[in-house]
Amino acid sequence: MRKILIVDDEVNIGLLLSKFLTRNSFNVTSATSGNSAMEYLAKDSYDLVLCDYRLEDTDGKEMLVKIKESYPKTGVIIITGYSDIKLAVELIKLGAYDYITKPLYPDEILNTINKAIETQIALNASLPETTPQEQEKTKSSKANYVLTDEFVIGQSAASKDLMKQILLVSPTAYSVILMGDSGTGKESVAKAIHLNSPRKDKPFVAMDCGSLTKELAGSEFFGHEKGSFTGALYTKIGHFEMANGGTLFLDEVGNLSYDIQAALLRTVQERKIKRIGSTKEIDLDVRIIVATNENLQDAISKGKFREDLYHRFNEFSINLPPISQRGKDILAFAETFLQLANQELNKDIKGFSPEVVECFMTYNWPGNVRELKNVVRRATLLTETDEIQLKALPLEISTYAKAPILNATYSAEPERTKPRDLKNAALEAEYETILKVLREVNFNKTKAAKILNIDRKTLYNKMKAIDLDNR
Repeated sequence: MRKILIVDDEVNIGLLLSKFLTRNSFNVTSATSGNSAMEYLAKDSYDLVLCDYRLEDTDGKEMLVKIKESYPKTGVIIITGYSDIKLAVELIKLGAYDYITKPLYPDEILNTINKAIETQIALNASLPETTPQEQEKTKSSKANYVLTDEFVIGQSAASKDLMKQILLVSPTAYSVILMGDSGTGKESVAKAIHLNSPRKDKPFVAMDCGSLTKELAGSEFFGHEKGSFTGALYTKIGHFEMANGGTLFLDEVGNLSYDIQAALLRTVQERKIKRIGSTKEIDLDVRIIVATNENLQDAISKGKFREDLYHRFNEFSINLPPISQRGKDILAFAETFLQLANQELNKDIKGFSPEVVECFMTYNWPGNVRELKNVVRRATLLTETDEIQLKALPLEISTYAKAPILNATYSAEPERTKPRDLKNAALEAEYETILKVLREVNFNKTKAAKILNIDRKTLYNKMKAIDLDNR
């Protein structure tokens, strides 16, 4: 039986919650203050803490920090009487599974509790067992790692597993393959590995292999001497040499030609290079991190990627989850990108409207973290108030929130007065078809017009008529 600790100084609410959860097969304990809750936690282990934000002797944020520092295997849900998106994001960043506003609805809170416990169980399975002495050390110490401004420590199980793997491999000299869809933040993870490694004070050099031609590859990787070939007007230092002592990040490594892969393999094996046109060997001490959005094992089976090179790189691998699988971490990313955009544009936008938050949580984010960053940056530029509104978002995102409203325009009238004619039926079918095609092509209007067999002007007019392009 799962154990839950309720912390609320309103006795009646605590009693009601306790009865409800007991009826749903939970073992429930109630506390009326932060101090008494910490005493209960010191004596017994709990799967989950439901904590009211406003307590007489403390608040939910302080309780959350204490619980997560001392009892990291216990999940936390914060309950409050008012909604504040910025506070919700802050609490999730600090480790809360969720943030629920009153009034409490039985089905909603039961569903949230079950999901929180499932997530915590999955996370606990990846956490090492600790002795009481180690737990005490954890209480008095803070996380000792370094991240970039853009790196978000999420609270979803996927994000926590990612962070665990980063901290596990960072102190080693292992080569790493980062796998994931485009835009999932592979370079950000590579930087995090570098910054938490013994090489953190040495160079981190990133190289895009996606646009690298066979003719330029040797020069970009290894450098060249002045006059070594036509057009070599000066001596050039290659990326391997630039990264010597530090970390070389090769992005989209799956795009390298087979010939380039052979040259790269020799370098990785021998840890030496020669600049083009030089006879002098340069010793290398470089950690290599590569990234790909392709399945390299499939590429090996098709003869497009060398198996020996793959195994040289694959001393450790990390799969980066798409942002759509990271739950409310989306809001943490959005808040981080808003702060960065505020700094860049010298603005002081406080947050996002509830409609924008709903959009962010329902949109499928095919471009992942990169797309979210660009959307927030653009919206920050367009916003003149202290809160980003729906109209500042691109059409393909804002329509996710607008679509239910637009659908409602066809059924808002009572059934008895609504004209049941072919014209209304045709309008409804036309709307649904246009929206469906636009979503399929990620709102590329040229492609949509071609599929719909109409010209772009006609498509624009129809979109305007059904309020799909009212900005």
